[in-house]
Amino acid sequence: MRLVWPEPVSRSDVSHPTCEPADMSEQQDGAASLDVFSRSRMAPAKFNELISLIYEGPLETLPWASSLNFLRDLLDANWVTLILRPASERNDALIINAGPKGPFMEQGKFSSRTAFTLDPFVGLPPDKVLTVEEMIGAGDWHTSDFYKQFVEPYDIRYLLGFDIYTKDGSECRFRVCRSHASQPFSDRDRAVCEALLPHLKRSIELHSRLDHIESERRLYAGAVDRMMLGTVVFDETGTIMKTNKVADEILRAHDGIHMSNGTLEAKYSTENRALQQFIRQALENATNLPQAMSITRPSGLAKYGVAIRSVPLSEWSEGRHRPAVMVFLRDPEHKSQASPDVIQSLFELTPAEAALALLLADGMTLEEAADDLNIRKNTARAHLRSIFSKTGVTRQTALVRLLLGSITPNND
Repeated sequence: MRLVWPEPVSRSDVSHPTCEPADMSEQQDGAASLDVFSRSRMAPAKFNELISLIYEGPLETLPWASSLNFLRDLLDANWVTLILRPASERNDALIINAGPKGPFMEQGKFSSRTAFTLDPFVGLPPDKVLTVEEMIGAGDWHTSDFYKQFVEPYDIRYLLGFDIYTKDGSECRFRVCRSHASQPFSDRDRAVCEALLPHLKRSIELHSRLDHIESERRLYAGAVDRMMLGTVVFDETGTIMKTNKVADEILRAHDGIHMSNGTLEAKYSTENRALQQFIRQALENATNLPQAMSITRPSGLAKYGVAIRSVPLSEWSEGRHRPAVMVFLRDPEHKSQASPDVIQSLFELTPAEAALALLLADGMTLEEAADDLNIRKNTARAHLRSIFSKTGVTRQTALVRLLLGSITPNND
């Protein structure tokens, strides 16, 4: 049996002789917060520690591990669980647990869709703290298949929780569990959860935004790596903060450019002076246009291409050791790792045509490409004619420029 919550009374139905509605709402919210804090019986220092851990949660390697562990001890629980993503047809659940042996990410059977299909403690009113008995009744809880399969084996008797729905559409669940030997949850326990609920909700929304940014960063970084483009990031002091794997390979080779004392140095003095000047200019003036130069390689291989540009300071940037300058390194001897699938999709080529086009873009002649693909030269010519027709170019050099332009970034 589920609880039926009464409809809230409309504010327009309530008259107040002395307060405007907004003022009355603020007073009511403040009074409610004080009431929750009073009922929680938490010392201010304890509450501050909990809230600090909640907001530090998105930055932890295992998000919210410290705050869940803290709550497990505070509420005399054997398990505290945060379900960031319930299981669906496409994905397993994303669950963070603080159990008797400490925090961990759930990767077992409980993260499967089966468990979530059986779970009766779902669909809680948003931002409302409830016990499972209040939600479905003690009798239904203890006789449910979910309780017998997924709860009782872990020595769980009492369950308290709330559901969170964020602005970006995420559905999250927070659950506190107690063993058979423990006492039922008290009003004080409920008040602790009510006090942390709005803070956990905001923290989850921050985590979601950070996760989106990190996903985009990984996507762009992967694309840069596939194009064999080295990147070196400097902070505002001119010290190298980060390099990608392509830059690491170039710098380890010591073939005309290397890392020294936390910065870049070119082997030949004239080129090194120009490189240092461009980096200084980018550090001093974020509005400067990107600078480009080449670096001679003692090995005699083709010169490195180098581009230096500043990273603009955003309106709200603060703190030290932020990205300030980016240096791009391009080794002409290394070819970009563009996928034939990408070329096929962009120009509606067949697999054989895409394979030939990429070899031509890497600098091979038609004869060399035919040998590499183990096809006859006449077959390669037929593929090339089809490629010309589909891409709208008529010369091999124009084709190479078109393909390179489609899989590498612009210089501006």
